[in-house]
Amino acid sequence: MSSPGGGTEWERVVRTARSIAAVQEPDGGVPWPEGHVDAWNHIECLMAMSVAGLTGPVRRGYDWLVRTQRADGSWPMKLVGGEAVEQGGESNHAAYVAVGVWHELLVTGDEDFARRMWPVVRAALDFVVGLQTTRGEIVWERAADGRPAGYALLTGCASVHQGLRCGVLLGEHLGDPQPDWELAADQLGHVLAAHPEAFADKSRFSMDWYYPILGGAVRGPAAEARLAEEWDTFVEPGLGIRCVSDQPWVTGAETCELVLALDALGDRERASKLFADMQHLRHEDGSYWTGWQFVNEKYFPHERSAYTAAAVVLAADALSGYTPASGIFRDAGAYVTDRPTAACGCSHAHSRG
Repeated sequence: MSSPGGGTEWERVVRTARSIAAVQEPDGGVPWPEGHVDAWNHIECLMAMSVAGLTGPVRRGYDWLVRTQRADGSWPMKLVGGEAVEQGGESNHAAYVAVGVWHELLVTGDEDFARRMWPVVRAALDFVVGLQTTRGEIVWERAADGRPAGYALLTGCASVHQGLRCGVLLGEHLGDPQPDWELAADQLGHVLAAHPEAFADKSRFSMDWYYPILGGAVRGPAAEARLAEEWDTFVEPGLGIRCVSDQPWVTGAETCELVLALDALGDRERASKLFADMQHLRHEDGSYWTGWQFVNEKYFPHERSAYTAAAVVLAADALSGYTPASGIFRDAGAYVTDRPTAACGCSHAHSRG
């Protein structure tokens, strides 16, 4: 791809990022097409706009996060007009703020911004670590009444793993190291790599297939084997990847996340091919349709989503190195240490530090 200095591909990236800014609400939230905002997708959209240099919308979005964070460090699961409509707090939503803030620091070098956001990140990751089980997985939610959920989700935990890694890096950079987060990430990474029984079965979703790679917990030969096992199940040549294995429906966001996972493994050829394949979802204004039902040959749902556009921009950055943050998903696996606990049941758990 061409450089940011005005090349065609860069102009396409900026146009897509501007399609995200166009749907940002006056209070700074970036909504789903149906109107609610959740912290995870909101942060992903801020990261994409940052790639394109849209600093004003990005900083308004981080101000939104500051205003809507609760005292326990979480965000409501869904907000409409700044008001919570679903009160539970998701662990992966809270963890992703660390990815966003670290990404923004890498892109802009703005130390003052990072220091302003550090209390938000600390509260959020402390909330997340408070939901970790003895074995190491992190349950997906704390309900409004304070009760933790009874199970963990593989995709969510894989994203949390990246959040913890980014939080550790941010803390070290700011001179406030957080060894408890590092230990939590090590233990979570081990469970993600070695204990599928720790998670609710959502294997029909493609995200459960590639997210342990994307989030950095599984890399190397194990990642290659994981991709090979379900490649033909989820990948539709020339179109992208399925959201779920049992429906003829490819989705842009999932395809671009797999692009990021492949790039993280150094598989640039397949990453670039998939990125090209999903461009049939691009609208003339730079936004992207969420998905394509390839039996009925219709866009489904009939919407263009900011989170899909965001995934496209982040994949373009990873493939082309537009920004200093282009390696943030590759780097998620750079600090992985196999750290089983006695509670996980591994035979060598007691011999590890």
